Amino acid sequence: MASGTASRSEDEESLAGQKRASSQALGTIPKRRSSSRFIKRKKFDDELVESSLAKSSTRAKGASGVEPGRCSGSEPSSSEKKKVSKAPSTPVPPSPAPAPGLTKRVKKSKQPLQVTKDLGRWKPADDLLLINAVLQTNDLTSVHLGVKFSCRFTLREVQERWYALLYDPVISKLACQAMRQLHPEAIAAIQSKALFSKAEEQLLSKVGSTSQPTLETFQDLLHRHPDAFYLARTAKALQAHWQLMKQYYLLEDQTVQPLPKGDQVLNFSDAEDLIDDSKLKDMRDEVLEHELTVADRRQKREIRQLEQELHKWQVLVDSITGMSSPDFDSQTLAVLRGRMVRYLMRSREITLGRATKDNQIDVDLSLEGPAWKISRKQGVIKLKNNGDFFIANEGRRPIYIDGRPVLCGSKWRLSNNSVVEIASLRFVFLINQDLIALIRAEAAKITPQ
Repeated sequence: MASGTASRSEDEESLAGQKRASSQALGTIPKRRSSSRFIKRKKFDDELVESSLAKSSTRAKGASGVEPGRCSGSEPSSSEKKKVSKAPSTPVPPSPAPAPGLTKRVKKSKQPLQVTKDLGRWKPADDLLLINAVLQTNDLTSVHLGVKFSCRFTLREVQERWYALLYDPVISKLACQAMRQLHPEAIAAIQSKALFSKAEEQLLSKVGSTSQPTLETFQDLLHRHPDAFYLARTAKALQAHWQLMKQYYLLEDQTVQPLPKGDQVLNFSDAEDLIDDSKLKDMRDEVLEHELTVADRRQKREIRQLEQELHKWQVLVDSITGMSSPDFDSQTLAVLRGRMVRYLMRSREITLGRATKDNQIDVDLSLEGPAWKISRKQGVIKLKNNGDFFIANEGRRPIYIDGRPVLCGSKWRLSNNSVVEIASLRFVFLINQDLIALIRAEAAKITPQ
């Protein structure tokens, strides 16, 4: 077995020697087969150390030009030992070309598409509009005022874009590529919006303002002057521009009327004063007059009804302000005071609740706050002959008097400064003690008789 393996190794060495001799005779170096496809795999510990050393050595390689060797303290790995044993004994000169992976990275970083990926707000249609307008007018100021771009550009931005298209090779190349990719219909629409040059307007101004030119007139004008007009001009476009020039008195046979001489210039208000109002026709609208008469009659009826019901009002509602008037007067028995309004009780019996069109009550609690939870007739406050006030609950929700619930159908005595709470609306019940004392005194005089 040993002799067989020895003879096999000798044959391999002899074959390798013959290959090396033939390559040296031809002056070529055998190439190692490698694929351009990069396969990412995990690195072992010894390869991580070697790759870090290789990176540091390639940085120093640019100055010396000689391929740096491995650090003396590090031992070669098993894979490298195999490569060294199979490598030819003759020294190989270092190749000046960098590794293929590095060249790919450098090429990717130098691509102009990455640098100028976002060229700003200028679109290919805007560039084509700008180029056509400048070729027509030779004036960037006129282009800025007369061309409607996709964005609102300033004059400085228009100038900078034009100079970039002229002198910046990268932007000019990319803009030309983008404009070539435009659809033919889009290009035709952009060309139809091109500004009119001075030569074109001069030819159009020769058409008389008193004449009635037709499309054939402008078509004949296009045939007679093909070099003067832009290639995308049509008879209809010439007619529309001629009408615009006629509107602004820009034709040759038109003259602008001068302003009246003198210090005083007639303005709109002076002309309006000269108009005689008596000469203006006043068209009478009978339907409108009838509606106004009916509305006036309805309002007078409502005022009359309010005046008739004025003496029936027994509860007055006052807004509470910082400088409010005294709570009691000679006719007020008690006051139901809230956060926003106060209700004056001037009769022996009042009803509390939520007022609607069909249900009129004395104390409308919706004036204080949200009253959608309150019944239309929530309760009644009565004054008895002995001077005591009682509240009766006639609604669905309970009424809380000083925190105590009064259920539907129940009554409770009200004292001075009692807190009445109805559906989260809180009031303070204040009693006019002087007036109630007089009522009790009169009641006491009547009782013995």
